[in-house]
Amino acid sequence: MANAKADRRQRLKLHIRKRVKGSVERPRLSVFRSNTSIYAQIIDDINGITLASASSVELGGRKENSNIEAALLVGKKIAEKAQEAGIQAVVFDRNGYLYHGKVKALAEGAREGGLKF
Repeated sequence: MANAKADRRQRLKLHIRKRVKGSVERPRLSVFRSNTSIYAQIIDDINGITLASASSVELGGRKENSNIEAALLVGKKIAEKAQEAGIQAVVFDRNGYLYHGKVKALAEGAREGGLKF
């Protein structure tokens, strides 16, 4: 019972990953949430490389940046880095998390920054 939540997320993650693949034209925007921070990576699955990354850790301290506002800022930062790398469109990988709260805020921030999903 202790790992029920983690097992559910892993099952959802694999279900999503079967359908979501990043390519050179449309890389995958992957989200990871920890208890203290939120991370985003833009990944080219064909070549197996990370093209850009952003996190709430690089934006400042842990306590101030562990909320929805921080997720919005991470979304804008990853969109900015994607624009510098010449990336206009991505496929969104929520990584087994519900599209709600911090994950939704990160996606909205990335859209505001100019990324197309």
